[in-house]
Amino acid sequence: MAIRPSAGYSLTIRLEIRNEVGMLGRVTSAIGGAGGDIGAVDIVSVAPERVTRDFTIKARDEHHGEAIVEALKTVDGVHVASVSDRTFLLHMGGKIEIVGRVPVKTRDDLSMVYTPGVARVSRAIAEDPEKVFTLTIKRNTVGIVTDGSAVLGLGDIGPSAALPVMEGKALLFKALANLNAFPICLDTRDPDEIVRTVRLIAPVFGGINLEDISAPRCFKVEESLKNLGIPVMHDDQHGTAVVVRAGLINASAVVGKRFEDLRIAVSGAGAAGSAIARLLLCRDAPGKTCRPVRDLIICDRGGIVHPSRPDIGPAKADLASWTNLEGRRGSLADAMKGVDVLVGVSAGGIVSGEMVRSMAARPIVFALANPDPEILPDEAESAGAAVVATGRSDFPNQVNNALAFPGLFKGALDARASRFTPGMFLAASETIASMIRPEERLPDHIIPSIFDRRVTRAVCRAVAQAAHADGVAARRHRDPAIRTEHAHIALSEPDDSSREQ
Repeated sequence: MAIRPSAGYSLTIRLEIRNEVGMLGRVTSAIGGAGGDIGAVDIVSVAPERVTRDFTIKARDEHHGEAIVEALKTVDGVHVASVSDRTFLLHMGGKIEIVGRVPVKTRDDLSMVYTPGVARVSRAIAEDPEKVFTLTIKRNTVGIVTDGSAVLGLGDIGPSAALPVMEGKALLFKALANLNAFPICLDTRDPDEIVRTVRLIAPVFGGINLEDISAPRCFKVEESLKNLGIPVMHDDQHGTAVVVRAGLINASAVVGKRFEDLRIAVSGAGAAGSAIARLLLCRDAPGKTCRPVRDLIICDRGGIVHPSRPDIGPAKADLASWTNLEGRRGSLADAMKGVDVLVGVSAGGIVSGEMVRSMAARPIVFALANPDPEILPDEAESAGAAVVATGRSDFPNQVNNALAFPGLFKGALDARASRFTPGMFLAASETIASMIRPEERLPDHIIPSIFDRRVTRAVCRAVAQAAHADGVAARRHRDPAIRTEHAHIALSEPDDSSREQ
């Protein structure tokens, strides 16, 4: 299961080809010989001497794309006229835009959407601040806030370079949950400045998605904003944890083990690793509402996190106080010996086949580092892994936060929740797992696709119900009626069913 060519590294190569029989075959043979995957061939122009064609080709990575181009340059009678990276072309001018929901074509339209009519709407909100949820975009809008310090597998690349990723996230919010979302990329590394900025812009948004903020600062930022009055979630923590837990529920069933009996090693003690540990061990939701796993050992670059290590700060010291019941010490390899599951949220290529072979029978490997997993699926399977998941879309069992965050925010905003609760995360996790029926569970099918439209709707319902059960929901029962009150219109909660995807 080697890395296959992907649309993420696709090129459009314009070739001027000598116009004679057999030349097209030579070109396609050169592309195939270089390992390229041809998606389309289009004729641009035909002349007596030359035919100009555009070839759309998928590559494995940037270097592979360059190799394909070099292979084409060696074909006699072929001139490479231009090479376009389709991913860069897609991002030209950005991926999102602001679009009005009502027309402004006449003076009557203008007088209602703006002055003088809008003044009455503003006055109504001033008299009753709750009306901001029905008379503005607030109730259906999320702010995506980042400082660009921990972006994908790229690390600290800054707020400007983070913007394409945040645009993509906004696009997913709209496509999967019909929520408006806008990227807020902050040019600061000071957690207090981030908190203050979010507080200042909060009136516009119904929820805040913290994104790609490095640990341990992300913990302070989220903790400081939990009582903002609107739901705030660091997706790298809780979105990841929700989907990992869902995948492990189904993976444990596939290998014939009880979820509660799993012994787990986690590689990565940052934002994602710590949140995964908390959710799997029910650290924040003890009791009958949560099923904890048997034991969990968490590792960072220095090896197993344990209380006696002198090089760990307060956040990892807290982790060490409630993980690793056996008191193991040593490296990641030591942590993996005899455990049922490896969850990797760290760095590519750090796990060997020998380390997988040291695990318990029928081990589960979630190698989620992006873009390069801790171990490639074919190597993990050769070493005996019964179920393998990655964070990539070109392998089976993609553990993708997009399965969680659209429904989490949609449910929270529909319930007008004041904050997220552990119960809401658990409800989302159980719901995602339930989208794969028992008879559908297979080693390469433990998690639903992000394109399964049922997922966001189901997660939304479950999260909204959990918000009500946990006492954080402020929204009344839906009532689509519109009534007049004295000098202004007071809207009751509209029915959103027509807007659901």
